[in-house]
Amino acid sequence: MKKFVIFAALTALISTTYGQIQTPAPSPFQKIEQKVGLTDVTVEYSRPSMKGRAIFGDLVPYGQVWRTGANANTKITFSNDVMIADGVLKAGSYAIYSKPEAGSWEVMFYSDANNWGTPAEWDESKVAARVRVSTVPMNMDVETFTITFDDLKSDSANMGIIWESTYVAVPIKFMTDDAVMASIENVMNGPASADYYAAAVYYMESGKDIEKAKMWIDKAIEMRESPAFWYHRQQSLIYAKSGDKNGAIKAAQTSLRLAQEAGNNDYVSLNTKSLKEWGAL
Repeated sequence: MKKFVIFAALTALISTTYGQIQTPAPSPFQKIEQKVGLTDVTVEYSRPSMKGRAIFGDLVPYGQVWRTGANANTKITFSNDVMIADGVLKAGSYAIYSKPEAGSWEVMFYSDANNWGTPAEWDESKVAARVRVSTVPMNMDVETFTITFDDLKSDSANMGIIWESTYVAVPIKFMTDDAVMASIENVMNGPASADYYAAAVYYMESGKDIEKAKMWIDKAIEMRESPAFWYHRQQSLIYAKSGDKNGAIKAAQTSLRLAQEAGNNDYVSLNTKSLKEWGAL
């Protein structure tokens, strides 16, 4: 009886020990986060590797819906509405499914984002957006399936899908300008100096009404007891863009002096370069 108890205890110990063994996942999970403009984008997916296998047209057949990764469906989440193929995709989470072909892919954003792989029954009404994109052949193989965000701008980005020797770029448009304009209009009801400054710089960089940008940057400086050198730097750029060369030179000279006093060599260099360009040095 005593031997039996010892044997049972050893068996339980061995079973427990083996039950705790951990091994690497064949397709490890990854979560990536990217801010584009004012929108937060998150992608959660699993990353299979080639492991000597042919991928597209073989492991991933052409013309069939693919989970665009491994394990649970790849999921993308947008904090704000975006545009896919000229259509609005509402803020929220979506599964990314694709239908690869040799020369192009159809990429679909599916409203049911909680499937293990592809849905047991495909529901076309749940396809919230779809876009067809061309494949780009690469001169090297990428071993592990990868999703990236490329060509970032304040209002657009390409979601890159990379595996084997294929790259696919899914263009996504972000409604950044609408959000910024709404914020500006709201804040301008009672703006502070920093609000005028931010609005002026945005108007200049976005190619909007430069005269309004001049008015706002002047107001931003007027409202501050001791405007910083970067305020005058942006003022010089706005004035230059408006065609007011003398105003641009005066602002750049002030920014240069303040930057020298602050020991900021970067702004000293920027202002010196602009003043030379405008014939003031």
